[in-house]
Amino acid sequence: MTHMGHRALVAYERPDSLYNLHYSHWGGCNLRLKHAISRVTPFGGSPSADGTPDVLFDALTETYDDQTVSRLVGKATLSEAQIDHDPWATAITTEEIITEHLDYLHHEAFYIVDRDFEVTAYRTLWFGLQYDCETVTDASTVGNGALRTVRWYEGEPVGDGYALGEFRALKAVVGDMLDRGVFTSQEAIQYIEEKLATSVGNQQELIIRTTSETKTA
Repeated sequence: MTHMGHRALVAYERPDSLYNLHYSHWGGCNLRLKHAISRVTPFGGSPSADGTPDVLFDALTETYDDQTVSRLVGKATLSEAQIDHDPWATAITTEEIITEHLDYLHHEAFYIVDRDFEVTAYRTLWFGLQYDCETVTDASTVGNGALRTVRWYEGEPVGDGYALGEFRALKAVVGDMLDRGVFTSQEAIQYIEEKLATSVGNQQELIIRTTSETKTA
């Protein structure tokens, strides 16, 4: 039996101010990677006596081609970690990541790790409405949604589950209004964006990327 996991993507800042992108199969669960990533545990594993993960991490952040990546990962002796050592992509911008790589339906979380190993955790919110109404038949999952930070208290994300439930309820209401003809497809997405901005307020960060590829019946 294959477990779906709680998929996440992790973007590490490089010395050249670009980013390397890595995948984590369980990293979306309770935003667990927020505290698992550090200078000595860059991939969320256990600290290594020989510093192999650190050495590999530093080498990868100075790499530009796939052949070098494969060679570096292949020759490293690595223990189990929460984040894949082999990067999905190297030397790309955060804008490329959130518009071309991040799947807002299947990736539950996204993390940005700066050069000082400060970790910013985002929840991903997919704007597709094909499961919430009959009017919309298909919608892109990449580059079509929002990223929002959450408030942290004593190491725990406060209201994370509530906020996710609130967003699911919002989509259900919007989907119903689409089917009733109250909203056009474009107006529905605009309404979601406005409600999200109101709920997030000034306390947290909200990043929105939408696509015009939504199809309606």
